[in-house]
Amino acid sequence: MTAVAERLSAIDAAIADAARRVGRDPAEITRIVVTKFHPAALVSELYGLGVREVGENRQQELSAKAEALAGLRDLRWHFIGQAQTNKAGAIRRAAQAVHSVDRLRIAEALDRAAADDELLDVLLQINLTDDPARGGVAPAELERLAERVLALPTLRLRGVMAVAPLDEDPAAAFARVHESAQRLRAVAPEADWISAGMTGDFVEAIAAGATHLRIGSAITGPRPAQG
Repeated sequence: MTAVAERLSAIDAAIADAARRVGRDPAEITRIVVTKFHPAALVSELYGLGVREVGENRQQELSAKAEALAGLRDLRWHFIGQAQTNKAGAIRRAAQAVHSVDRLRIAEALDRAAADDELLDVLLQINLTDDPARGGVAPAELERLAERVLALPTLRLRGVMAVAPLDEDPAAAFARVHESAQRLRAVAPEADWISAGMTGDFVEAIAAGATHLRIGSAITGPRPAQG
């Protein structure tokens, strides 16, 4: 077994254990492997190990890897970084899901970039801090943004995404995400995804109801040095 296979197996076992401890079925949790800065060859290896959900933070990397690996059937790309309107077309061409919609302009840009009638899964990113530069819609504005996104014909609103602040207990942060997710479902009943939890806090995210985990280095290993 390769090192990547061993890490993947260990994380999947930990996810399953964390789910069962809080009375959840591990099968209802989607593990997304974040391959930031790693080569397309690693994604191919992960695919061979059964991985079908992969995440990227940067549009350039997303586009390059999606093109290089276009022959891998049923591989789903999740864009999880902060999106820019001028890159919406490239993101839409490469990704099947965008986790970081935090303002109407980016939602409209993604909608306009549709090349056909295929729906794009989107999540609304919530800012759990008081810093507007962190990205994410303010919790008080969630429903208003959701209503606007629901009106865009080529976007399918799936749920919420958030990143726990480094200076806060992740359990408390994810409890707020869970509350926001409940509020969203009052506006969009089928938007039941909660994208929360990374390598260091996925256990707390699972306890708070996360349906999608974004796991990077615990599976891929250390990121390659950037020149």
